[in-house]
Amino acid sequence: MRVCLASTSPARLMLLRQAGIEPATRAPEVDEEAVVAALEAAEGRVLPPEEHVLLLARRKAADVVEMLARDEPEFDGIVIGGDSMFAFDGEVLGKPLLPAVATERWERMRGGTGILHSGHSVFRVRPGAAPREAHAVAEAAVTFADDISSEEIAAYVATGEPLQVAGAFTVDSLGGAFITRVEGDPSTVVGMSLSTLRVLVRQLDVAWTDLWSTPRTA
Repeated sequence: MRVCLASTSPARLMLLRQAGIEPATRAPEVDEEAVVAALEAAEGRVLPPEEHVLLLARRKAADVVEMLARDEPEFDGIVIGGDSMFAFDGEVLGKPLLPAVATERWERMRGGTGILHSGHSVFRVRPGAAPREAHAVAEAAVTFADDISSEEIAAYVATGEPLQVAGAFTVDSLGGAFITRVEGDPSTVVGMSLSTLRVLVRQLDVAWTDLWSTPRTA
């Protein structure tokens, strides 16, 4: 079955490929800040992380579903969207972007534990039929080593890796050595929970194994 990932995230693409899925990718055209601000203004409250990531995951997937309806009306398959936020000491930490911000965050996170919230949205798309959809949030607790030196932090930040990722860390690359524990599905921290995606796909009457690009043999 065809799969389209509503994301250009290298980590999410790699994760699906490692799970036997070779998706097409499309970049959703969603103004994330505007989407969140509009809902918060309408409801008069700040969205908690779990609602924030679910809202954006769905909007990203829905945007790509609309693209496919316009550009590939024959598309028959699954569209997957995702969004992640990291919360530490009650504060949501997005992408630091700047080295100084990443450094300050690592100094704070050293020896502590934060929560990675990951929103998942899956659409089942068929020609001539209304899309069906399923959504869920997965969470994972991430604990950082308490003996990380300032020199190690500086060296890690200098690689540029933490600047473009939520929370300023990765678990599947250079940052993994500084993480001592992950509670929950480890793939959640990479970008998407594979176990959560499997549940959502099954809710749409699709077998997870039907998404594999090639049959697996023992």
